[in-house]
Amino acid sequence: MTDEPTHAFSDSRRLPGANRDFGGSAVTLTPLGVAAAIPAAADAWAGYVRDLAAALGWPDPEPRIRRHAQGITLLFRAPPDALFTATELNEWAWERAAAQFGETGFDLAQDLGSDPVALLRARATAERLPQLEALRRAAVARRLPLIEDDALVSVGAGSGSRVWARNDLPAVSAVPWHELHDVPTVLVTGSNGKTTTVRLLAAMAADLGLNPGFCSTEGVTIGRDGVLRGDYSGPEGARAVLRDARVEAAILETARGGILRRGLAVARAGAAIVTNISADHLGEYGIDRAADLAETKLAVAFAVADGGTLVLNAADATLSAAAARLPHAAAARRAAFAPEYADPELLALRARGADTCGVRDGVLVLSHAGAEHSLGAIASMPLTLGGAAPFNVANLAAAALAAVALDWPVVALRATLARFGADPHDNPGRLERWRHRGAEVLIDYAHNPAALGNLLRVARALEPRRLALLLGQAGNRDDAAIADLVRTAASFAPDRVVIKELALMLRGRQPGEVPARIMRELLAAGVGPERIAVEFDEDAAARLLLDDARPGDVIVLPIHTTAVRERLAQRLSAAGGSP
Repeated sequence: MTDEPTHAFSDSRRLPGANRDFGGSAVTLTPLGVAAAIPAAADAWAGYVRDLAAALGWPDPEPRIRRHAQGITLLFRAPPDALFTATELNEWAWERAAAQFGETGFDLAQDLGSDPVALLRARATAERLPQLEALRRAAVARRLPLIEDDALVSVGAGSGSRVWARNDLPAVSAVPWHELHDVPTVLVTGSNGKTTTVRLLAAMAADLGLNPGFCSTEGVTIGRDGVLRGDYSGPEGARAVLRDARVEAAILETARGGILRRGLAVARAGAAIVTNISADHLGEYGIDRAADLAETKLAVAFAVADGGTLVLNAADATLSAAAARLPHAAAARRAAFAPEYADPELLALRARGADTCGVRDGVLVLSHAGAEHSLGAIASMPLTLGGAAPFNVANLAAAALAAVALDWPVVALRATLARFGADPHDNPGRLERWRHRGAEVLIDYAHNPAALGNLLRVARALEPRRLALLLGQAGNRDDAAIADLVRTAASFAPDRVVIKELALMLRGRQPGEVPARIMRELLAAGVGPERIAVEFDEDAAARLLLDDARPGDVIVLPIHTTAVRERLAQRLSAAGGSP
């Protein structure tokens, strides 16, 4: 036991950008303790938040209580120039409310004393940057993006941007406004297909003579220059793209984690794509169901509220239902894609004048501005592997709809679709196809059951003599998610499975724990032990399968580490393998 004061929450953070609940800045808190299970305590918190916000002269904070399997999340709308103060207000309000219901021994948010309003007002005043407020107003008046973080502030985007240190901002009159402008910007989110769609849009921009900048789970790329490596699918990656003076078109992968931890990095975009929704990353940040995930990813709809286009997968029932019930998504200008051009939802959208894209008689057809355009035969588009990869048909359709939303010419898009994916450097790590010792080798990220199922369907469509599979999972997936992944793998009856460990993605698990779980699930699913091997090192595990390659085999390699993937590509190329 200890008498030391503790906090009554596990997480307290700022959300500077649009998020699941609000189209602007907010703060969020995850309470701990028994009071978190008492509805009246959360109601008391909301009352404190409203009273304090009113006393500070803030707009209605609209406090919200989200209940989920892990407990509750408390959040409210907060002024963008007072977010640190707002987090203190949030903490104080919860700890005061919790104390009313028996929680004791915590530090009441750094002790705001007997007059919390006075102290919060003083801290809000100290936090304000009048020059930043003036810049923000001036940028809004000129319809220019302003992007800020704890160190830097920028106005404009890409080739039309200027960046200043947050503590050394210019006067509005000193800003070269005539040199500043926005650039075409697309946000891409969803469960699967994001990186492929981002790269495809970047290729479209390049084919139009624009210098693209894009961020993804692979890093940040400007033109052909990879400037940052690693997962940059959140606000940090978006800011790196939008502040690079070489960028003439910005394509931003926008992952769930960044939206939940910080909100969107941009307030406005010409188009936003949601590729699909699958049950992945459940149990984190209060996301229990696929429907919660859909609502989170539809935060991108806030960015297209001012004249942009929201591009959705009409064949995804979870996504469509969420878009219909969320006011900001339902109000957005809509475009949609589906496997069939005659899909009822696409027919209804076309009747209302919306753009759509789908397949008719083996041809990808785009309806734009009331006219039909053939984008080419599906089987001739390299990204589809002769039509064996329908999930990439969806990515092609989504990218085409976003491109025409930016007024990019259809004829140029058609040329990009006809060649993108023929070179493995177009889309590394996403359905890479190699020939090795007479076997077909498929390299892909495939990090969840839906993606793995798509990849294995492609493999089976190639009619393998033997099907070999590399299988592993990150440690932050729960046991049920790992079991789903393994059952998906087993349903395709692989002839050989090598289990790997993702040593850099243990994320709270013990070494060997995930491979052992995968082994148990494979055996339970009826995969014989003679077909299973274990090699913890990802590189060595992939080599084990390649060394056993025989003519007619299909070897499926979900690779999750960029360096391992690059070494495999070099090894396959050096051994005479061909794309």
